[in-house]
Amino acid sequence: MQRITLSRFLIEQQRQDKNLPPQLRLLIEVVARACKAISFTINKGELGGVLGSLGQQNVQGEVQKKLDVIANDILLDANEWGGNLAALASEEMEAIHPIPHRYPKGEYLLVYDPIDGSSNIDVNLSVGTIFSVLKAPEAVSGRAVTEADFLQPGRQQVAAGYAIYGPQTTLVLTFGSGVFGFTLDREVGSWVLTQRNITIPAGHREFAVNMSNQRHWAPGMRRYVADCIAGRDGPRGADFNMRWTGSMVADIERILRRGGIFLYPWDSREPDRAGKLRLMYEANPLGLIIEQAGGAATDGARRILDIPPDSLHQRVAVVMGCTAEVAAVAGYAAEPPAA
Repeated sequence: MQRITLSRFLIEQQRQDKNLPPQLRLLIEVVARACKAISFTINKGELGGVLGSLGQQNVQGEVQKKLDVIANDILLDANEWGGNLAALASEEMEAIHPIPHRYPKGEYLLVYDPIDGSSNIDVNLSVGTIFSVLKAPEAVSGRAVTEADFLQPGRQQVAAGYAIYGPQTTLVLTFGSGVFGFTLDREVGSWVLTQRNITIPAGHREFAVNMSNQRHWAPGMRRYVADCIAGRDGPRGADFNMRWTGSMVADIERILRRGGIFLYPWDSREPDRAGKLRLMYEANPLGLIIEQAGGAATDGARRILDIPPDSLHQRVAVVMGCTAEVAAVAGYAAEPPAA
């Protein structure tokens, strides 16, 4: 079978399907090269001095790993000078990062989580990079980019993707017309197309959730998970498996390949916060990918991609995966508690 590299695939998308503008194609290639560099850095581990914590917190109040900062810098350095972006925003930075005046300014905005699941780094488990591309408002050609320019609902994304650094390094992309998977061939240093039009398999009885938090969930969510655990003897009448990696991107990768559902619900420990995961950096890009693969992505009630962002680091609850299971969760949430 003929090997199709990422560069060839993107050029063919631009030429044949007319759904990929040249500047967006170049931007995706830059991000993919940065992900390749991050992969090589991760693979060095202790040999490269990239493991461990920096002993400081990011804007999210989380302790930063060395690799969080290294990966963030790799993406910044790769994208500043390309002329495709007007500005960037990262989970690891408090404010947006405008393109410096010494470089040309493009028409897109890039939002990314440089290392998703960074708690897995030091124990040699899968981590990933998640990114989202938005079209900058036309007005930014004559003024400075502001945070408000980024606050677009997820349905307005023009591209989204992730790289996962596991036994293989893979790259998953969507431009709003299907989901495509690439595998990094380390011998030649190229991303090679290995999956076209990825679709979430239906009927797989598997859910991903952090069970240690169950006592803090809303009653409907507790009932849903309890009924899954009850298996064939319970109301669902089928046995379920549970998986949890501590890396959202790894769990979503598994759902794309095998089916199932990912859950990170509202938590009563912080009742005024809608959820823990970030709308802009995680939920929107992965939600677009899940929908393009035939699944559904909600916060338990609302479609993720329709949620209007009110801040760059806004958090949400997340329920995404197989459409039937996402609908089942919504049904449990709507049921009144048992008397």
